[in-house]
Amino acid sequence: MSKKKLLIHEVFKKAKDVSGRDTKNGLASYLWLYFKEDLGFEINDKTFSRYYDTYINNKGEEKDIHIDRLDKLSQYIGYKDFLDFSNTFVKKDEEANKTTVKITVDEDEQSISEKFSKLNINITNEQHFKMPDFIKQNGLGILEITFILCLVTGNVLFSNSKKMSNTPSYSFGFMSGVSPMTEKKYMYWNGERYIGTDSSYINPGIEIVAMNAHKLLHFRKIMRKDTLTDINALGKTWYSKYNSEVEFFTDDGIDPDNGRELRKTSSFIIYKYAGKQKDSVEFEE
Repeated sequence: MSKKKLLIHEVFKKAKDVSGRDTKNGLASYLWLYFKEDLGFEINDKTFSRYYDTYINNKGEEKDIHIDRLDKLSQYIGYKDFLDFSNTFVKKDEEANKTTVKITVDEDEQSISEKFSKLNINITNEQHFKMPDFIKQNGLGILEITFILCLVTGNVLFSNSKKMSNTPSYSFGFMSGVSPMTEKKYMYWNGERYIGTDSSYINPGIEIVAMNAHKLLHFRKIMRKDTLTDINALGKTWYSKYNSEVEFFTDDGIDPDNGRELRKTSSFIIYKYAGKQKDSVEFEE
């Protein structure tokens, strides 16, 4: 799988986990709105829909994606840019395809990750592994050789210290020290979702509340009601009705805009206020 295709897969995977949507058009509309309002970078929903067809459903040939878009897509899943994603991301189900380079450690053959802590390492040049000439010629030390071996096999040293998750990580490189949103002390409602902050005051009229990691990650107002259907919303969404206006949300709780307790969405509410009963929303090309 190409890095570009792998990136698109991870983008839609995160969008599905965060938004609770599971259809092409629902995910496309969510990503369009998120990129526009939260990242300040517009990729319209039709484009995301085409990405889904090409890279998820494998319909049609892969086309070039501008590097600026690849960088923003990479940032969405927590990487600095597309180069950072390409160099560091390893798909779990591809780990079985890695090459294991065997070395001799105190007369025992073990993988490099199991005995890396021991410095008395003798590398055996077996027929399935040849010492590169440039290593011999330049006289690299054992630590440099070990590091190169890790790169060759697709491993990253100390990879256990960087775990993948759906939590916004705001990773900006190898030595990043930027804290994720969930480590902020407070959060506030921006009309669609909660935003983490360390400040107890933002602006007049904006209520600052204590951090709730679950709400920050999973509670969203659904901005495109027309994408809701019995298939993708029934049993998965909640609603608030106030002054004849109905708003839908991705999790249970209180409507931050009016303080009303949310109710589980029924098929009737979806039909009457979302406007679509079947999961058949398609974009006209």
